[in-house]
Amino acid sequence: MNPRTLARITVALLSLSALMPVVVTAIVASTLLYPPPLDELPDPRPPGGSQLSRVYDVNGREIAIFREFDQRVPLEAGAVPEHLKQAVISMEDQSFYANSGVDFRGALRALIANVRGQEITQGGSTITQQYVKNAYVGTERTLERKLKEAVLARQLDRLVDKDEILFKYLDAVYLGGDAIGVGAASMSYFRKPVSDLTLSESALLAGLIPAPSDFEPRGSPEEAEERRVLVLDTMLDQGHITEAEHEEAVDQRLWLTTDGPAPRGSTLVYPTAKGPTEYPYFVDYVRRYLEAQYGQAVYAGGLEIHTTLDPRLQEIAERTVSEALAGTQPPIEMALVSVEPGSGFVQAMVGGRDFNATAGQVNLALGKCHQAPEEVRNVVDVAASCWSDDAISVEGGGSGRQPGSSWKPFVLAAALEQGMSDSTVYSAPSTYRIPKCVGDENCTINNYEGSAGGSASLRTATERSYNTVYAQVIQDVGIPEVGAMAKKLGISSAWVASPERHNLEYALGSQEVSPLDMASAFGVFAASGERFPATPVLWVNDANGDIVEDNRQRQPERVLPATVAYTVTDILKGVISGGTGTAADIGRPAAGKTGTAQEWRDAWFVGYTPTLSTAVWIGDKTKPTSLFNIKGVSRVTGGSIPAETWKVFMTQALEGVPPTDFEQPPPPPPPPLPPAPPPTVFVPPPAPATPSTVATTTTLPSFSPPTTQPRPTTTMIVPRNSGGGGRRTTTTRAAQTTTTTTPDDGGGGDTTSTIKPRNP
Repeated sequence: MNPRTLARITVALLSLSALMPVVVTAIVASTLLYPPPLDELPDPRPPGGSQLSRVYDVNGREIAIFREFDQRVPLEAGAVPEHLKQAVISMEDQSFYANSGVDFRGALRALIANVRGQEITQGGSTITQQYVKNAYVGTERTLERKLKEAVLARQLDRLVDKDEILFKYLDAVYLGGDAIGVGAASMSYFRKPVSDLTLSESALLAGLIPAPSDFEPRGSPEEAEERRVLVLDTMLDQGHITEAEHEEAVDQRLWLTTDGPAPRGSTLVYPTAKGPTEYPYFVDYVRRYLEAQYGQAVYAGGLEIHTTLDPRLQEIAERTVSEALAGTQPPIEMALVSVEPGSGFVQAMVGGRDFNATAGQVNLALGKCHQAPEEVRNVVDVAASCWSDDAISVEGGGSGRQPGSSWKPFVLAAALEQGMSDSTVYSAPSTYRIPKCVGDENCTINNYEGSAGGSASLRTATERSYNTVYAQVIQDVGIPEVGAMAKKLGISSAWVASPERHNLEYALGSQEVSPLDMASAFGVFAASGERFPATPVLWVNDANGDIVEDNRQRQPERVLPATVAYTVTDILKGVISGGTGTAADIGRPAAGKTGTAQEWRDAWFVGYTPTLSTAVWIGDKTKPTSLFNIKGVSRVTGGSIPAETWKVFMTQALEGVPPTDFEQPPPPPPPPLPPAPPPTVFVPPPAPATPSTVATTTTLPSFSPPTTQPRPTTTMIVPRNSGGGGRRTTTTRAAQTTTTTTPDDGGGGDTTSTIKPRNP
């Protein structure tokens, strides 16, 4: 083909490809503006599919069923209060009655992202589009689904009255827990029909819609209260309510009925009416974990959920916690979580003394994390309750607990990774004042679990839990570095750590954490520095039998050098054998750390063997309270009740499991030797020329080699003696012996000299 013709074709194709986005955009826009006429819409899918989801333990035995609330609570025409409609419109689609059912900007944004090969992440759907998504097309993030949603929304807007669209939407919207539709949600949260909802209750429901898992009032009452007030503020700004109505509703603060008698005029929220299950805390964890990924499908998608729950370990855990709490009264609570280090599988979980008696059915084993950054929240339909950048993480409604000195292993790991030795020595006073600290508050650090004086190595300071030493260590290591270490080991709340938010107390456990995260993070040490994020799920099948999640063949992430992990473990073994955790001695190789929060408010023991990592926490679930005079213990520390509880659980859990020690990694290979310098060849200088005007020719006699074979050449390296002189190399050539001595000053290695033999 002629080169000019080929060039013209190439230019034409490039021009066409450049115009494709414009052409496609025009086609889509015309389709949205002028869709083909339909006499009627297709029949919507049954709301939620009405298929139960079943939960199984590790042995395949069914342990729970997830279903819609009372098989849905159908709405009646005219039953929805006007203020509920206005609350939803104010938050979800302020132009609902004026628009044509489609957010054109959102549709075009999705188109452009698809043409550019980007993921469709941004929403902005109208109420009509949201209803179409729930009733007709599903939630798959594809261009085809988004365009189909827009076309059907336009048709629906033409064929159906706006009030009817809103009614259908309110009857099908997912509102958290097992509630689908405002009828079910009203009964679930408030124990009343939707027609009796107050303005405050309506605002609470409307605030749930964008992210039910984040704002569900039982699990996240503070976030739900903030959303309730935001909805009321927006309704006031939009002119839907008066100043007086706004003020009255704002004053009706959210109150969980399980918290005791409510202040007058509160917005009461009741506990979930759960079906019976043997293992409520673990099943609650599974439910929250799955909601973060699958949303409404958990209750209506016909899922088969195979979990990591080991019923034998779970029963041991529940019995152990019950016995440990015997003789105590609420609000003193205990939580226990056990994780398999080599897989991240959560095998047992207890989040309190009684799930149904706990305020709001709070799972104290899960604690609470910080919300995801806005740029991350924009890319999920049902946002995870607790932000983690590499794993699903959930909250259980607790506020999180200060780990005290059980946080020290994260500081220790960061120090060792930076090259510090376990034999590094620091001064170890009983009291340490933070340098350059202004004022008296939080400027002085004391030891809670051990006494001190003089000096101590990093190993000893860990075994005896010297706060004053670790306050100095974190100055050398760096606060952000400790936060980063805790984060990569699996502490989901550690991502907020920064010098602006934390002082040196960060080294002593001021960061709030969950027992689940602590058990998982310590499991990284047991797994030689490899991390498997904690999960309660082995695999999940959808209604068609297809596997939609499979964690059985997960690959770990190397987050810590094996040598560092082993050194941490070796030091923590000393905590049990002769430090603050001797009450946790189980008669087999184990490592762990005690933890006591300031003023003895929380007490921990977190420990592990090569096959099981377990965290135990005890404290007041309602407010910071010093743990004095509990079960005969004047001041509860991590080395008392928590360590004893850990020992009881681990002894029974590991019964029949052969004792094994932690595998010591091989030492790192020695650094490579520097390359040898090139040999130095000695060439004698030429003899000076004899001044002469006439060239002289000298004839030498011919040379004949000896008839005998030459003796082999041998080389012997003689070690350097104490007198110096480097290495001596003796070389024998025929009958001639030459000895050369080269300096060994570390500057360039040995030097070899080659000496040309003389003529015999």
